[in-house]
Amino acid sequence: MAMRGMRIGAMAAEGTGDPPVPGMSGPPGLDEIVENAQRFEALGLETAWIANIEIDAVTASAVVGTATSRIEIATGVTPTPMRHPFALAQQATTAQAACGGRFTLGIGLCHQGMVENLMGLSYARPARQMREYLEIAGPMLRGEGMNYQGDIYTTRWRGLSHAPPTDIIVAAMGPIMLGHAGRLASGTFVWATGPNTLADYVVPTIGAAAEAAGRPQPRVAAGFPISVVDDAKAGYEAAARTFAHYKDIPSYRGMLDREGMPGVEDLAITGDEAAVTNQLERVRDAGVTDLVAFIYDTDNQSRARTEALLGELSGSA
Repeated sequence: MAMRGMRIGAMAAEGTGDPPVPGMSGPPGLDEIVENAQRFEALGLETAWIANIEIDAVTASAVVGTATSRIEIATGVTPTPMRHPFALAQQATTAQAACGGRFTLGIGLCHQGMVENLMGLSYARPARQMREYLEIAGPMLRGEGMNYQGDIYTTRWRGLSHAPPTDIIVAAMGPIMLGHAGRLASGTFVWATGPNTLADYVVPTIGAAAEAAGRPQPRVAAGFPISVVDDAKAGYEAAARTFAHYKDIPSYRGMLDREGMPGVEDLAITGDEAAVTNQLERVRDAGVTDLVAFIYDTDNQSRARTEALLGELSGSA
């Protein structure tokens, strides 16, 4: 019953803040992340995604890599403003060695409020920052030497050669960032983005940038709240309790407005197994290459049912 044309993955560590958001666990410990990834692998899922909330996602990926054998491990996503691209490339290369070639580095600019208020760092020229980041980290993760002098970063190094090449995907929503992701990376990771916006905006924008640069068709990884439950109304109510806080974050608000949706909870994929499968087919048909399931609890059986269905739909099951 595999769903052809879309890889199936799930968040092994979503991290929901303190106190925890109802319907999801709080920020998981490393042992829980490893257990989730091992369970996803046993079910047949293709990718385990690790959020960078309290536990460092790249370091956790290295640990998960030594505890699994098949599943792809990806960060979803690692913030760039507080790390020099050379330092993150070193860390990603080490994680790739631990994962045996199964690691994908997902990066993003983070949110302006967090960067400026929480860390006291500059958020000036974010698109330029990401462009330079990719111009440095991308070649370094392919083992290429680097002599780079940019407006923001400088790097001179002979190249990193101790692991297989590492692909980068970029959390991108605006057209400039989607362009960077298409030209300089392997794809994008989006959240709070509905099927219409994916089909009409995200997929064609990043695809055109990749084509113009002579690059392969990019990966489009899209996160959706998912809960398999008989009572779809209860599923949407649980999603509202779990994900309502995202609607006030400006970058997500813009994508929700494009879709004409009040909040992320309105994008939830819920209902019984047949209903969820039908909704996932719509996501695939929008051009999504990689589903990132944010599994949430509606009742005490919904999580197990959701994971079981995703395993059945996965092409590697």
